[in-house]
Amino acid sequence: MKNRRSFIIGIKSTKLLTNEIKFLKKYRPWGVILFTRNIKNIKQTFNLTKSIKKIFNDKNYPILIDQEGGRINRLKNVISFDNLSSEFFGDKYIKNFKEFTFFYKLFIDKTSYLMKSIGANINTTPVLDLRAKGSSNVIGDRSFSNNPEIVSKIGDYCIKYYHENGIGTVIKHIPGHGLAKVDSHYLTPVITKKESYLIRKDFVPFKNKKALFAMTAHIIFNKIDNKNTVTHSKKLINLIRNKIGFRNILISDDLSMKSLKGTLKENTIRAFNAGCNLVLHCNGNMSQMEIIGKNSPFINNFVFKKTSQFYQILR
Repeated sequence: MKNRRSFIIGIKSTKLLTNEIKFLKKYRPWGVILFTRNIKNIKQTFNLTKSIKKIFNDKNYPILIDQEGGRINRLKNVISFDNLSSEFFGDKYIKNFKEFTFFYKLFIDKTSYLMKSIGANINTTPVLDLRAKGSSNVIGDRSFSNNPEIVSKIGDYCIKYYHENGIGTVIKHIPGHGLAKVDSHYLTPVITKKESYLIRKDFVPFKNKKALFAMTAHIIFNKIDNKNTVTHSKKLINLIRNKIGFRNILISDDLSMKSLKGTLKENTIRAFNAGCNLVLHCNGNMSQMEIIGKNSPFINNFVFKKTSQFYQILR
């Protein structure tokens, strides 16, 4: 495990291409993330993940998927979860808690079963961003609620249920994306609220979480750091570590997103320098992946230790 580099990549299609096999052997990324383009059916996807794990001789090699439910459903070629958004479960939590616990656990049990069926072992959920009026719909119904305490409590259930099923979780987008008025896939959101407000509101759901992974937001909190997105901000990552108290593995959001204005090389190096432990690159573009691979360090003892803890929850 220690000779792997500190990045996660996506691949192009439903099976490994020759150049992808060479890349995985050469750069040995920490993990691979799957998208709808990689998933035709269960058997095909299991064979894909099996071929990836074989390269590393590791049955527990990290295979991530962005499977929130609702409109973020990478398994849509297998099953529809269109109506089962985080907003749906947040409303259920308020209206009928008993029904919430029954249906939410059933939803996560089913999702976990499908993930294991395709060989995936980390889900990049729960979304702990608050829903906010006037904000970009990039979050919207992906949020459980506009109430930080409700989001926090449902987040705890999500992490607990997935861990009971032997699936790792990634809380996102730390320390809170809900106030963003533009989509960070295309533009750089700037949040103007004071730190005192954010500590009481948007940052609350991320406190005291037992997830082993968290994904940073590509947004600027200009009252804390007016130059850098969270992914590139030592100040914000120190805040995440010390005030929010997240002490496990920090993963950047996708480095190919337009919110980040530097070159891909610059964005990679700056994420590590700011304090991210792993960086994420999703689009499967080989020339871009080469840049990420060349500029990512080998995993350090901290990442090695936390990855070992992740392996312990798998079964």
